[in-house]
Amino acid sequence: MDVLTKIKRCEEQLRELIEANGGSASIPATALVLGSGLGALADSVDAQCVVPYGALEGFPTSTAPGHAGRFVIGELAGVPLVVMQGRVHYYEGYDMADVVLPVRLLVRLGVERFILTNACGGIQDGMRPGDLMLITDHIASFMPSPLRGSNIDELGVRFPDMTQVYDLDIQETIRGAARKLAIDLKEGVYIQVAGPQFETPVEVQAYKRLGADVTGMSTAVEAMALRHMGAKVAGISCVTNLASGLSGGLLTSEEVNEVGARAADRFSALLRESLRNLAGGE
Repeated sequence: MDVLTKIKRCEEQLRELIEANGGSASIPATALVLGSGLGALADSVDAQCVVPYGALEGFPTSTAPGHAGRFVIGELAGVPLVVMQGRVHYYEGYDMADVVLPVRLLVRLGVERFILTNACGGIQDGMRPGDLMLITDHIASFMPSPLRGSNIDELGVRFPDMTQVYDLDIQETIRGAARKLAIDLKEGVYIQVAGPQFETPVEVQAYKRLGADVTGMSTAVEAMALRHMGAKVAGISCVTNLASGLSGGLLTSEEVNEVGARAADRFSALLRESLRNLAGGE
């Protein structure tokens, strides 16, 4: 099955499941993608409809720890939105077209803007576990492009511009929310690597020289696919550990989820305030 046919098939199934589960045919304009250790926020949504990824035939399902793998449609902080409670990753063995299928599907359904979140390793000097960072740009040169292969003209142009992947207006809204809440919001460049192994200390030093401030295994390819389709994108990372070689200890996935859970209250507050401000600016 070609990529576009698969997207359209999942789109039809998801619309049917939303309506069958009491949801509205009108999909909210905003989507929130929750990364490792951050999925608990979806439990705070006043849910109108919940659809597990596994309910869609041929849809990729999450296998990573801390990724529930479901769409939650409802309201958070009084703002209508779709929450992706977990995502799929390239390291899980999926083709890149499947990795970005969920966000492409949401754009097809009518979502116009996305806030992508993730857990990451801190590279920038002075970063500490629990810090939050606004993504201002990314490096994805070590990943297969989600746009590789024959272009799908129905989704976007062959050679999309990536000068400003992360929307400046949404960035400013998030900065304003952080100032109001007195959250020390870092800013910087996210580098996506394939995983699932954590990086070596020498790799981390190489990424730092390239200009990366944090490193992770998601997000950038989703952002590229979304910009290809004309959606607005913002990204926020939660630093769950210092990258390899910077802390003197060994890295574990348990640490990622534990620190993400401890930072959840501040992250949740930042997202709620940002969503309120985005809705107020419409």
